[in-house]
Amino acid sequence: MPASARAWVACCRIGSSGRCRRPRKVPKKAPRPKRRPPKRRSRRARERSAVSTDRLTNEQLFERAQRVIPGGVNSPVRAFRAVGGTPRFITRAAGAFMWDAEDKRYIDYIGSWGPMILGHGHPAVLEAVQRAVTEGLSFGAPTEREIQLAETIVDLVPGIEQVRLVSSGTEAAMSAIRLARGATGRSKLIKFEGCYHGHADALLVKAGSGLATFGHPTSAGVPPEVVQHTLVLEYNNIEQLEAAFAQHGAALACVMIEPIAGNMNFVRAAMPFMKRLRELCTQHGALLVFDEVMTGFRVALGGAQSVYAAAIPGFAPDISVFGKVIGGGMPLAAFGTSKAIMQHLAPLGAVYQAGTLSGNPVATACGLATLTEIAKPGFFAALAARTRSLVDGLQQAARAADVPLAVDSEGGMFGFFFAAELPQHYNAVMATDKARFNRFFHAMLDRGVYLAPALYEAGFVSAAHTADDIAATIAAAREAFAA
Repeated sequence: MPASARAWVACCRIGSSGRCRRPRKVPKKAPRPKRRPPKRRSRRARERSAVSTDRLTNEQLFERAQRVIPGGVNSPVRAFRAVGGTPRFITRAAGAFMWDAEDKRYIDYIGSWGPMILGHGHPAVLEAVQRAVTEGLSFGAPTEREIQLAETIVDLVPGIEQVRLVSSGTEAAMSAIRLARGATGRSKLIKFEGCYHGHADALLVKAGSGLATFGHPTSAGVPPEVVQHTLVLEYNNIEQLEAAFAQHGAALACVMIEPIAGNMNFVRAAMPFMKRLRELCTQHGALLVFDEVMTGFRVALGGAQSVYAAAIPGFAPDISVFGKVIGGGMPLAAFGTSKAIMQHLAPLGAVYQAGTLSGNPVATACGLATLTEIAKPGFFAALAARTRSLVDGLQQAARAADVPLAVDSEGGMFGFFFAAELPQHYNAVMATDKARFNRFFHAMLDRGVYLAPALYEAGFVSAAHTADDIAATIAAAREAFAA
């Protein structure tokens, strides 16, 4: 018996490796009944058993998935609806690569949509997770590792004094808005068209017909009254921002923004726009909420807010929302702010928030190991240079093929548009060449390069991507542009 099995038996009263009662007399065997012919298995049963023997294609897996999972996926963008074709079902990943069900290898530029900043299977992360698993999967009680992760986030992000750990970016953003409303005693909030903050009802909203009109739901199942306090403005539009504060400033609890909008591919908030936003929030007593689920610890060690703080003296958001990288690939997110604002949060205050798996010991181990690695000297300088070499190479390849391509990057996050210049807001993103993007996506996929399967999603480079990987990607792009 393995040592782990003996240990389990020793501590579990229901387990036993030896005799625990008197042996019973063995009755005489009854005559064996005649065997019936084997029952013919259903098609689904045959497919399930084939998983361990015969390799299924991506198309077969997608067909099978659609019978038991809505759309065949557990998050809509994975369905390839935006680009067409069959999703790739991934079986394993290592470093900068992942392999699909047909054993085709891809250079991975989605990195689980951002978390895999070290690449897949980093030894320090695997070791931390494996050790944590042996200690227990979940306790429903506090652990020291939660404190360590919170202390690390506080140390790395100036202006944050306390954090609350949760399990997803949606949960963190939703809780941050509730906290802002509870702390200010106000109801209304501003968000920007094209920014995504998770699928909480109050945030699934599009712009109304004017500043006096609040948003309309963008999802079935969201009643209009749920979004009646949400005002949607155009990203990077200072004039519209000032008008909204002039009309609603006294009633605004918060403004939530992606400082670099990764759900519009890659669109930065311009420095003058961000500076004016900070001034207006301070002037009217509204809280500025930075959604750094995507950018936090990805574009810089201090997140996107450190990039703006370097250009705007004294700049800091009031509340910050994190996810993705802080979990290192496991379900973990957080929101943080000053102690004064956090005093409103339960169990200290009247703003309720809770979660069964919040601060999960395995997830926190994964996140801590990841943050430890990326905090090492020179990490972000090297990552930013590698990412820049990728987008510069893509742009040069496009130029050689006379294809208009605008590119941008920060840290390990990047974006590109089939357009003459970088878009500054959602409508401009929508005006870029979607058909050309779709053709380029499939041409790159055929050549073993996995980009985000939608025009509106950012890309991610990891520390595991080498110069050779970047060169191979650019070579594939040359062929794709020429096709």
